[in-house]
Amino acid sequence: MDLRTGSNLPEYSVSQLAEEIKGTLEEAFSRARVRGEISSFFRSGAGHLYWTLKDDRSGLKCACFRSAAQRLAVRPEDGLEVVVTGRVSTYGQRSEYQLIVDAVEVAGEGALLKMINDRRERLAAEGLFDEQRKRPIPYLPSVIGVVTSEQGAVIHDILHRLRERFPREVVLWPALVQGEGAAEQIAAGIAFLNELEPDGPVPRPDVLIVGRGGGSVEDLMAFNEEVVARAIAASRIPVISAVGHETDTTIADFAADLRAPTPTAAAEMAVPVRSELRAGLMTTAARLAAGLQRAAETRLARLETVRQRLARPSTRIERLTQRVDLAWNRVVSDGAQRVAQVRAALAHASGRLRTPVDQVSAMRRRTGAALSAADRGIGARYDQAALRLRLSADRPRLGDLTEQRLEQARRRWTAQARLLEASSHKRILERGFAIVQTGEDTLVRRARDLAAGQAVTLLFQDSPPGQPTPARILDTAPDGQP
Repeated sequence: MDLRTGSNLPEYSVSQLAEEIKGTLEEAFSRARVRGEISSFFRSGAGHLYWTLKDDRSGLKCACFRSAAQRLAVRPEDGLEVVVTGRVSTYGQRSEYQLIVDAVEVAGEGALLKMINDRRERLAAEGLFDEQRKRPIPYLPSVIGVVTSEQGAVIHDILHRLRERFPREVVLWPALVQGEGAAEQIAAGIAFLNELEPDGPVPRPDVLIVGRGGGSVEDLMAFNEEVVARAIAASRIPVISAVGHETDTTIADFAADLRAPTPTAAAEMAVPVRSELRAGLMTTAARLAAGLQRAAETRLARLETVRQRLARPSTRIERLTQRVDLAWNRVVSDGAQRVAQVRAALAHASGRLRTPVDQVSAMRRRTGAALSAADRGIGARYDQAALRLRLSADRPRLGDLTEQRLEQARRRWTAQARLLEASSHKRILERGFAIVQTGEDTLVRRARDLAAGQAVTLLFQDSPPGQPTPARILDTAPDGQP
């Protein structure tokens, strides 16, 4: 008992009371399952997760440390209704109690489907499912990669179906297909197979099959994770998604290049049926052989037709001999005709030839005509020489006569110049007159040719050459005078 207060209640410090409360809560609620909706979700830089779990009346602080967060089957996100499992503890510095979470489950299939649908819509808005991103599946791949569990029936169904249809080399990446860490293993397998070299010890596949058998929505949750969808979309190798049964649909189906309703169907889509391919090849070969046979028969028929149209060698020789005979006859006939023509031409030419006496007489006539022409030329030249001699004797008298004619011409030119100067317009301008012209350099002779406002130019006695004075008619008198 405290003598000062008279009370027997123990006295605690704040820290002591916080520790007592923490111990009491952890002992009373060492393991608790709480259902509610996640809000205010936050991930710290160290990897710890924090959120508030709420219902319509209350809220509960939750913390999930990194070691436990890495094992969660469901990734927390705002708006998701979940059932969390953990222990109740306190945070003494703020006097708050909280739930230390180590497991998270989706509260009901409806909430899980809503989360999956919201995630699918968000990834679709990013263009992760666009058709133009999808690649065709190779017709006959050499190597097929499979990402699935090595213990389940899926890999056996795929291998069995491949052996039946067309045996191919298979590279298996064993991975968990449900539970904690399954999504990360599936994404890691897709990335690993993409990094293989085509000619390496383990050859890179030409096509990938990613899938598992059927199950509940919770069982297929790994194939609804964002990390798997992004790994499929980033794959350089075409991916066939084969998850569950025909009615099961996951986000991986939307991200893949081709969706198969079952893993067995995925194997059928990956390779053709060898027997059908062989039968198709045999059918094609038979059709090709038949076509070649028909082509050969057609060409033989054409060859026979041409052979029948060709004449026998003896007939051809006879025909050529006949053509030679006809040609020789034409040559002989044409030769005789040509000889006759040459003889006629020679006779005509010989008739035109003159005798030596005729040629000498003609030469004498030409010589006489030439002598007569020479005599006339010599006489004309003699007369011209006599004229030049007479002109030389009369040169002084011709000089006086030329000087008189030049003086007479000079006096006539001077008189004409004076007359022209007296009648020049410049003399009129010197007496005070002016010359009126319109804009088109046309002389104005009558006042009635002008109008009020009309532009004119005036040429005065002292106007510079080519620059008359501009003016404008202001008014005209009734009788037409400006």
